[in-house]
Amino acid sequence: MGDLVGRRRRVLVLAICCTSLFIVALDNTIINVALPAIARDLDAPLSGMQWTIDAYTLVLASLLMLSGSTADRIGRRRTFQTGLVIFSAGSLLCSVAPSVTWLVVFRMVQAVGGSMLNPVAMSIITNTFTEPRERARAIGVWGGVAGLSMALGPLIGGLLVEPVGWRAIFWINVPIGIAAIVLTAVFVPESRAPRPRRIDPGGQLLVAVLLAALTTGIIEGPNAGWGSPLIVGCFAVAALSLIGLVLYEPRRDEPLLDLRFFRSAPFSGAAAIAVSAFAALGGFLFLNTVYLQTARGLSPLQAGLCTLPMALTALVTGPLSGRLVAARGTRPSLLIAGVAYTAACAMLSFVTPATPLPALLAIYAVFGLGFGVVNTPITNTAVSGMPRAQAGVAAGVASTSRQIGQSLGVAIAGSVVASSLTGSLGAGFTDAARAGWWILSGCGVVILSVGLLTSGRWARRTASRVAEIFERDEAKAGVR
Repeated sequence: MGDLVGRRRRVLVLAICCTSLFIVALDNTIINVALPAIARDLDAPLSGMQWTIDAYTLVLASLLMLSGSTADRIGRRRTFQTGLVIFSAGSLLCSVAPSVTWLVVFRMVQAVGGSMLNPVAMSIITNTFTEPRERARAIGVWGGVAGLSMALGPLIGGLLVEPVGWRAIFWINVPIGIAAIVLTAVFVPESRAPRPRRIDPGGQLLVAVLLAALTTGIIEGPNAGWGSPLIVGCFAVAALSLIGLVLYEPRRDEPLLDLRFFRSAPFSGAAAIAVSAFAALGGFLFLNTVYLQTARGLSPLQAGLCTLPMALTALVTGPLSGRLVAARGTRPSLLIAGVAYTAACAMLSFVTPATPLPALLAIYAVFGLGFGVVNTPITNTAVSGMPRAQAGVAAGVASTSRQIGQSLGVAIAGSVVASSLTGSLGAGFTDAARAGWWILSGCGVVILSVGLLTSGRWARRTASRVAEIFERDEAKAGVR
């Protein structure tokens, strides 16, 4: 009887954690369908639409690892509840934003809360489900919820934006967030890491400045001029921040980003593939939303329905990719993903407002195949050969790489369109977007080539050497 009660409680904890994943992941995809309505209502330029997405993903990427280490130190339940409060408050503020500037600011507030949810929820799950087989099933449910939120995001966005307005996409987060706060207080146990990592404020600042300066330069370049002092200054600050990271982090005993991880070819490959895959996803969602609603004149609901083949294909192929990785390793999934991304984005470069809808939906399904199969090998490759004590940090870097990729995809794709656009957004969009689609197709080539390079014997040997370094460090720490 006691075990049954304990199991029910664990399942409830899993449900609460999955709720946080659902609203954060949903927020990432639901916003795209609402972009044209936001632009019309708040008189936002193309760069304003880009910042509406990137302000969220940039802050999320900057704070994911800090939030994880903070939760390990002060308590995972406390951090998780704080994240729910901030995310819900940010959502409410977004729903009443009077201008695109305030919307961007409130999206950043949302992201601060969001950074405390998913990585911390995963820690709660791994500490709640201690039996390996039960933990594997729980993580499988977690992955399924991520796919479900992606599948439902565009559809829910269309259902809300068309009859109610774009502000409704933020309203739905508030009651869900409040319910999760109450349930967390009642059912989720508190936990801390026995040896929490120290906070690295210098590394945290350098990462935030690097990402912010780079993205600002890319997004604002078409408006300010690529040779203007503002844009040149942004890229210079980004370069100096990167140099600062390379010089500063090795001096820390417990750095935010241990650069020795990158001596492992599978780990470096996972980071590069994560950036490329999610750059393609971010660019796809951004360009495709504008194409469907401005070039083709579809309603938000119709645009959301059109993306369902992509999302549903990803939902189906995700678990299949997990089985393929377990049976054959990461290489087959990465090759399939690279080919699918490359082909889909190359085909999208030829679309026009008159492209037959069945052909368009078939291309979306091919893109969904690529996205569905790439997620599992990214995480698996990142932690491949790493000691268990370092697996969480390695997975955290992979998650951060995903957010960085999505930010860069939106920034680059939107800036290419802004630089090439000669007429109105509707009339000249398909011609202006061609170069953007080819860049996203290049992301598929990166996935294909890096996947081949980092999944062989040589790559596995580099991972083993890095694992030995960290194991020696752990042994020394144990002796002290």
